[in-house]
Amino acid sequence: MRGFLPVLAVLAAILALWVAAVAPMNARQALDVAEREGAAVTPAESRTRFETPVLTLMLRNSGEIWRGYGLERPRLPTPWQVGQELWATTGEMALEGRAFSKRSLIYHAWITLQSTFWGFALGTVVGIAGAIGIVYSRTMELSVMPWAIISQTIPIVALAPMIIVLSSQLGIEERGVPKAVISAYLCFFPVLVGMVKGLRSPTAEQLDLLRTYSASGMASFLKLRLPASLPYLFTSLKIGIAAALVGTIVGELPTGAISGLGARILIGDQFGTPLAIWSALAAAAILAGVLVTLLGWAQAVTLRRMGGGR
Repeated sequence: MRGFLPVLAVLAAILALWVAAVAPMNARQALDVAEREGAAVTPAESRTRFETPVLTLMLRNSGEIWRGYGLERPRLPTPWQVGQELWATTGEMALEGRAFSKRSLIYHAWITLQSTFWGFALGTVVGIAGAIGIVYSRTMELSVMPWAIISQTIPIVALAPMIIVLSSQLGIEERGVPKAVISAYLCFFPVLVGMVKGLRSPTAEQLDLLRTYSASGMASFLKLRLPASLPYLFTSLKIGIAAALVGTIVGELPTGAISGLGARILIGDQFGTPLAIWSALAAAAILAGVLVTLLGWAQAVTLRRMGGGR
């Protein structure tokens, strides 16, 4: 419970800010609705209202601002509107036996999750392998590490279309490979950096002690460096799995896909349905939270069995 209270406090603060932001974001639409329903609004001309600062509009029409909390297509929906849409496309459909209908966010989350797992696995393998090479090879550290850092300066929104075009030329765009590669691209760097830090965490005295026992390099790695790196690795994996999910969603945007959370966001934007966009974003956030929580549970179990507490 002590661990949940800070999380709940932050969540409550976010929701409060969200609710407070709804009024100014939807003020102009709310006044348009009020005008159509015959209410007196100031200023009366729509164009003049568009040029008037939002705070001024709210002060002059304080009695009509409440309409912004019930719009069908708001610029910023309320938390309860997003919750209702999320329930309608997940829990309600699951109860009706339509969990994997193409209108269900459960189905789209599963499509996104598959590419996320493949990208996460690829990024983790590449990150761990690169970290081992960097720790044991000075040449690789000087040659690979700078390029790994530079690679993260390239915006993923610019790189994703290039990967998709290349995959199309190779004839593998239909297998989810582009999304997995984009996902791995965002995932491998935190794993690489965390694993390098973890493998270098043993002290010189600990390494000297193993040398006095004539331990081989492999024995030193398996009995000292690898166990010492696990806390760093799990921390990196938590960042990596969230980054992998983001990479998959970004990879779904430029492909014109019809399945996946990224596709739902894109379709919602094209058809002007903000609730579809926000419900997909909420589903992605929940999915990321579940994945990070599962990794935290795996970390606790692993470290406990190794005698590391919690």
